[in-house]
Amino acid sequence: MNISGATALVTGANRGIGLHLAAQLVERGAKVYATARRPESIGLDGVEILGLDITDPGGVAAAAQAAGDVDLLVNNAGIGGAALLGDLAGVHATMDVNFWGTLSMVRAFAPVLARNGGGAIMNIASSASWFVFPGSSAYAVSKAAVWSMSSALRQELAGQGTLVTSVHLGAADTDMMKGYDVPKMPPADVARAALDGVEAGAVEVVVDEFTAMVKASLSKDPREFDRQFRQLLSP
Repeated sequence: MNISGATALVTGANRGIGLHLAAQLVERGAKVYATARRPESIGLDGVEILGLDITDPGGVAAAAQAAGDVDLLVNNAGIGGAALLGDLAGVHATMDVNFWGTLSMVRAFAPVLARNGGGAIMNIASSASWFVFPGSSAYAVSKAAVWSMSSALRQELAGQGTLVTSVHLGAADTDMMKGYDVPKMPPADVARAALDGVEAGAVEVVVDEFTAMVKASLSKDPREFDRQFRQLLSP
């Protein structure tokens, strides 16, 4: 997909990876709808700002109506999550945003993309699609669902010519990762790799070496990766 001249909508564009995705899309010559639950929190020039909570079906429908010229949907909005056996309301909230909210956006915008020639959908997933960081199992389940959803949507939307790309990364230096003492990559680098991948027609973008290692482990005994990961966490 050629981003120059495209029209993109980015969810969660007020900070972190979403902010850099929106900014770099503008730099690459796209028209950009930048969205967030609190639109006043988006401090970015050159974009059209929309208020949007992806868990609100009415708000999602209104966004699809307002942004009827979109041919690149960037599903970036997401939240962290606690343990599956912890607070059940927190587990529901994680799935409501990361899975159901993302799917709601796709369902609303798939007809828009079809009318505009097919276009592309970018779903920000995670290395946690393929492993579980201690204490964040609900988040891992939600991102595994995003990965699987992306693969399924790729088949369902192939007939209308829509590219579906899932983006997988380890730790980025964002608000979500505050408090974690691990190496973190700049969110601008993540955005750049993701957009390069969409322009190249990639169906999966694996951003960093750690995530590549995690994915490679899927063909091996899971216990081997568990041992390696425990060693990485050891002081």
